[in-house]
Amino acid sequence: MTDQLTPPPKRPGLIASLRSNFLTGLIIIAPIGLTAWLIWTVVGWIDGFVLPLVPDAYQPDRFIQQLLGREVEQQFDIRGIGVIVFLVFTFIVGWMGKGFLGRSFLRWAEGLVDRMPVVRSIYSGVKQIAETVFSQRDNSFEKACMVEYPRRGMWAIGFVSTDAKGEIAARAPDLSDPLVSVFIPTTPNPTSGFLLFFPKSDVIELDMSVEDAAKLVISAGLVYPNEKLVED
Repeated sequence: MTDQLTPPPKRPGLIASLRSNFLTGLIIIAPIGLTAWLIWTVVGWIDGFVLPLVPDAYQPDRFIQQLLGREVEQQFDIRGIGVIVFLVFTFIVGWMGKGFLGRSFLRWAEGLVDRMPVVRSIYSGVKQIAETVFSQRDNSFEKACMVEYPRRGMWAIGFVSTDAKGEIAARAPDLSDPLVSVFIPTTPNPTSGFLLFFPKSDVIELDMSVEDAAKLVISAGLVYPNEKLVED
């Protein structure tokens, strides 16, 4: 039996090489550029909202003039001053809100808002979103998992919330295998989905973090975590 010589692979042409290099550079530059642009835009938006509220004596232009000791005609666009003012102001509000007077004022203000039909709905929705995103309490998902959904033989990424409690756990048909609440997110918007209760033995917990699993869902299966595969 004679070995057949395999022809060497063809080298890509000039156009294909330029196209490949361009796409590789675009993959590298796009995330960095978009992230920097987003941060720059958000900082500028905060500055544009906060700086008009700052007295003229504390404006960056006036401060630079006092520092140099002379009048400067050129306007200075210093990004980030408004962000610093906003952070300091938010810190002070949070510190005051933890005190007795701050909590009393918040209860009075929320009671006043509850009497306003339209404002009440907007405030409650924004408050729920803010508490979900910025809350420091331990109310996040515990683990990422795989479950057979929507039928046997098909698998979906889910997030384990907690063990089923109360009436849900008491009315479970098989008490020997407790139920686990699992949130099944939709793609590419993981904020919507389904809350399902699975027997604990039917839930396969994953080693990947919740953040990596969320990236996998958002990217529709294109972005996998950089972890070693689990060996059998």
